[in-house]
Amino acid sequence: MLIGGELVGAADGATFQNINPATEEVIGSVPDGGFIDVDRAVGAARRAFDSTSWSLDTAFRRECLHQLREALRKNLDTLRPSIVAETGTPVMLTRTIQLDAAVEFIGHYIDLLDDYSFERVLPERPGGPARQRIVRREAAGVVAGITPWNYPLYLNLCKMAAALAAGCTFVLKPAPDTPWSATLLGEIIAEHTDIPPGVVNVLTTSSTDVAASLVSHPSVDAVTFTGSTAVGRRIMTGAAGTIKRMTLELGGKSAAIVLDDADLTQVIPGVAGAVCSHAGQGCALLTRLLVPRGRLAEAVAIAKSVMEHIPWGDPQDPANLMGPLVSRRQLDSVLGYFALAAQEGRVVVGGKRSDRFAKGYFVEPTLITDVAPNARVVQEEIFGPALVVQPFDDDDDAVSIADSTIFGLSGAVFSGDVERAMAVARRLRTGTVSVNGAPWFDPGSPFGGYKQSGLGREWGTEGLEDFLEVKTIARP
Repeated sequence: MLIGGELVGAADGATFQNINPATEEVIGSVPDGGFIDVDRAVGAARRAFDSTSWSLDTAFRRECLHQLREALRKNLDTLRPSIVAETGTPVMLTRTIQLDAAVEFIGHYIDLLDDYSFERVLPERPGGPARQRIVRREAAGVVAGITPWNYPLYLNLCKMAAALAAGCTFVLKPAPDTPWSATLLGEIIAEHTDIPPGVVNVLTTSSTDVAASLVSHPSVDAVTFTGSTAVGRRIMTGAAGTIKRMTLELGGKSAAIVLDDADLTQVIPGVAGAVCSHAGQGCALLTRLLVPRGRLAEAVAIAKSVMEHIPWGDPQDPANLMGPLVSRRQLDSVLGYFALAAQEGRVVVGGKRSDRFAKGYFVEPTLITDVAPNARVVQEEIFGPALVVQPFDDDDDAVSIADSTIFGLSGAVFSGDVERAMAVARRLRTGTVSVNGAPWFDPGSPFGGYKQSGLGREWGTEGLEDFLEVKTIARP
């Protein structure tokens, strides 16, 4: 772990194992932090915030972020095999968002600090007692970052870079399934940057109770979390006692709406293929395909053909789009949904654990249809390589179905008429929408959810401001 600028073990010497999901073999171990280690990490972050100039020196923060990006660039070959081994992600994804692109995204905050105004002067009000009123944005304080296992290095950097750019100090608690993505990051920070001791701390633990104590800790000012909506609710409850600032990026059940004037043969292959990326372990994936009722059979046939030919298997094979699920726990969860899909509707393709491999948490790409709108496989996040196809009657019906879950993270609309698609997109209650395949994912664009898909935003200017408090000062 990284605590107070030193690479250390747990206070009691405890460790836990890191498992390769493709082989089910132990690939190493990490410190299993306890409550004492939470106090050590939060205390170091508190001291660094309260007693150093970190929060005030914007130029220094920018230089440290630049150092971090350069150090990560030089260590790509070290990080790549570790990420593949502990996540089961296809190595092809490390060339994009799992590693290479994630490192480059740090540049968004480096550039933003060049001209972001942390202070502005309001117009004078003639005749008033205040000659000048100043609005300042100041660092929120100590931030606890709790990250998931699906895109771990990307999410560690996403949250850390924003908090550091804002002038906060940071305690990173990674998922126990993917600890190396955080411990290696901590090592690089300690050995290759001028980030002061205590500004960044990395705490690994297998205990949910220990993680919960980080959320409720009185010296933590803000929490940023990515994960399931169920855990997000518990984090909100844990943070309520001290009214912490909160950024939550939670679950999704996003819909791709294919309007009646769209070309199904051009649209559906991309949707069906993407839902299998990294074994469907992505919160913003389009896991529901909404098509005109009269073209349901055609749409299912196209999706079936695509999903029967998805390249998947060994994550170290650069040809594969899909590897294993991340853990035995996730395997059991996804197989439970597959069994439910067979009861609630019709499984067209897949629906089983793979028999290709003697070991590993592999499941088959799965296509589901003929389900009721209130079916659990329609309403709940499966987080596996599963696509549900649903029919709609007209544009109004499509919007209603798309918005019928508790989630509102992402979505897509496809049409031969861009303005018609835009009209539908504007009606959707979701944080991001792609029209005719246009990509929204970019560090300059804010990302986050409506409804129970979360609070706050990551990236964009909004991602920085989520870690800033607002102060007004009036002077005579």
